[in-house]
Amino acid sequence: MAPASASGGSTLPSGFAVLTTFPDLLFIFEFDAAYQSVASLFYLSASVLEALATILMQDGYTSKHYHENISAVVFSYVATLLYVTHAVFSLIRWKSS
Repeated sequence: MAPASASGGSTLPSGFAVLTTFPDLLFIFEFDAAYQSVASLFYLSASVLEALATILMQDGYTSKHYHENISAVVFSYVATLLYVTHAVFSLIRWKSS
């Protein structure tokens, strides 16, 4: 790997130059940004449905099952937050390239 120049670092390749090196091939910007945005939407919908299911099961199930669902809701929202954050940074990276 070549050292970064003193003027601020290496630049990201664009166009067909993305296909010339292996690491850059893995990050085709348009696909990555679109994938992260769609995945964020799917994770958000699944989190909302999980929260609704947990609210509806509050009275009919044992305390253990209810607490397991609460932890599933918390972790699903954490996963959603991470996907949204990654989608935002992917879109910013795509826009700047």
